[in-house]
Amino acid sequence: MTSASRDAALAAVLASDEVDGVVVLTLDHPPANALSNTVVSELTSTLESLARRPDAPAVVLTGAGERFFSAGGDIKEAVGYDAGSMAERMSSFHALLCALDTFPRPLVCAVNGWCVGGAIEMALFADVVYASRHARFVFPEINHGMLPAVKGIARVRAALGERAARRLLLGGEPVDASRAATLGIVDHVVEQEDLLSIATADARAAAAKPPAVFAALKRTLRAETASWTPEEQLRVTVSDACTVFADPAARAAREAWNG
Repeated sequence: MTSASRDAALAAVLASDEVDGVVVLTLDHPPANALSNTVVSELTSTLESLARRPDAPAVVLTGAGERFFSAGGDIKEAVGYDAGSMAERMSSFHALLCALDTFPRPLVCAVNGWCVGGAIEMALFADVVYASRHARFVFPEINHGMLPAVKGIARVRAALGERAARRLLLGGEPVDASRAATLGIVDHVVEQEDLLSIATADARAAAAKPPAVFAALKRTLRAETASWTPEEQLRVTVSDACTVFADPAARAAREAWNG
């Protein structure tokens, strides 16, 4: 694999070459792929850079090795924080969640091991989450004197519902991949050896869909459209429809369907 921003031996986030419209981003921060400031910064900048491309690829996000997708926030860094450092750290992580949330193309998460704290928040902003059978999920912050990001908590509550979110966030107990699927954290549980190939195939299939349609749907799903006035709903409907109907890829899809 090649690095998105520097020599692969030094990078904390590795980006594969693009193949069939898909880039695999791998968290590579031994021993547990913890979300250090470097990892957060590199992943944010890589996602933002890819999103700015007119031909932005689909992304598969995974972790190096088999034990950890990511151990979440880097406790070793956090121990030495003062209030200013913590504010800066949480601002950076919030920016990462925003980059995941607003990524306009398919975003698939392949959870290859332990998925801890902020790593669950990240996964929940993916369009699809695959997990290996031995993956485990836990929010340990309540036991470690830490807090998740408010944006992440909101996503947990929206995806899992009020009661499940309370159990996970306030209980601090781990769940296995099967239970995570039942709760709504994971979409599909697969064998470890098949994880990356299946996730990549899903991303490849999604990447083949008209980008303008995909981006418009993700944008609308992200918004609180139910609370909009009918006039605002109509304005966005017309604006997005005009954009999609002028898009060559969307036009080709319509013509192929009609033919």
